[in-house]
Amino acid sequence: MNATPPRSSPLALTVLALLHYKPLHPYGIQRLIKDWGKEQVVNVSQRASLYRTIERLNGAGLIAVKETGRDQQYPERTVYEVTDAGRDTARVWLEEMLGAPKAEFPEFPAALSNLLLLSPEEMADVLERRAAALADKLDALESALVKEKEQGLPRVTRLETEYLRAVTDAELEWVRAVVKDLRAGKLAWTKEGLDAFADGVAEQQ
Repeated sequence: MNATPPRSSPLALTVLALLHYKPLHPYGIQRLIKDWGKEQVVNVSQRASLYRTIERLNGAGLIAVKETGRDQQYPERTVYEVTDAGRDTARVWLEEMLGAPKAEFPEFPAALSNLLLLSPEEMADVLERRAAALADKLDALESALVKEKEQGLPRVTRLETEYLRAVTDAELEWVRAVVKDLRAGKLAWTKEGLDAFADGVAEQQ
């Protein structure tokens, strides 16, 4: 058993949380993630990442093998359960993730910081494509919220969808505003102008 528990991650926390519900084998964990809509916030597109996470949690003593079963339809399946250490660790991780914003480095802000590689016209075209994709995502999230309400699910089970909807809506509004400014010429630049600005800054240092 490892002396130091594995680093927290959305997938590791989700595995521990689902095992609070009941002991499960990896396929059951993956199925519940999808059935409960958690694939919106946890990446389980690659099953190998789930198995690696389970191995790390097991090696750290946060989960343990409850039983190994066989039947004619499926290969051997190992059922895991959460340990007391896993329950304590899940609570610590959850409070840390909820209470303290973490420095993350998503692709979109990184791309925005390098937009000078594009012309204003090219930037407007690209951001319009993003706006269309965001609008589709927003429609899907709104539909999911309606469906969850119709199913009578308590609001606490819908908070991640509410959050994603709010964030997507805010991003879409911002992207559309930037595109509007680009099309109107209110946000414009030239390579020559930027080079001159950079030279001026260098001379002041």
